[in-house]
Amino acid sequence: MNLYTIDTGYFKLDGGAMFGVVPKSIWHKLNPADEYNMINLAMRCLLVQDGKRLILIDNGMGNKQDDKFFSHYYLHGDVTLEKSLNKYGFTSDDITDMVLSHLHFDHCGGSIKWNADRKKYQTVFKNATYWIAQEHWEESQAPNPREKASFLKENILPIQESGQLKLFKKGDLFHPDIPLIYSTGHTNQMIHPVIPFKGRKVIYLADVIPTVAHIPIAYVMGYDVRPLETMKEKQSILQQAVNEGYILYFEHDPFNEACTVQQTDKGIRAAEMVNIAEL
Repeated sequence: MNLYTIDTGYFKLDGGAMFGVVPKSIWHKLNPADEYNMINLAMRCLLVQDGKRLILIDNGMGNKQDDKFFSHYYLHGDVTLEKSLNKYGFTSDDITDMVLSHLHFDHCGGSIKWNADRKKYQTVFKNATYWIAQEHWEESQAPNPREKASFLKENILPIQESGQLKLFKKGDLFHPDIPLIYSTGHTNQMIHPVIPFKGRKVIYLADVIPTVAHIPIAYVMGYDVRPLETMKEKQSILQQAVNEGYILYFEHDPFNEACTVQQTDKGIRAAEMVNIAEL
């Protein structure tokens, strides 16, 4: 397998919301806030090439929303999904599998675009199967009030209408050599692919551990619907990462792409920062 880092842009969210009960006096040293208390975040996806299959995990926020929507999240940076794919000699038409960790707009918004006359939506990856965990899909169809604003119909329903949607249950795999870890703390049935690469294992963390700064167990986002479950899930994933030498791949860290972890007197912490391209 080959792995490629796919950057889709940067945005901002409230620092307090991103770090939950952790005081600003602590978290601002890890990711300084602007005058509005907003912090920079990445939307970093992962491309897996295996033979004839080209598998993209998540796809960022996309570009179909209006200026008002993007102004709320301070979308910035010159990098885009298509530019990142082009960097490695690919286009969106080459993607065979579009795997979505979950359906919050900053992870799946790039799935759908306007058609040429801007009268209806169409899939960005016209040759891909869109893989989504069935229980998570069901959650998105009748979301709880806490998550409703993150599940945008225009990101979700056109996938189903396209005929490209493939729902899968626990125990099913989108690739026989890529096992999945599930978590329910951030949202119901978010998936974390564990990808074998050059004798190592790379785990795609999505929002269970969005940045290096969120590795300590109590550093949980205020957005999580079940924060105590997030803490348990983080502990399990991190212990497995220590035991098996996982490389943690961060979707939202604006500074660090990935890292290894080690056991310390203070708990499990980051060890060595890693760039996938340098492995």
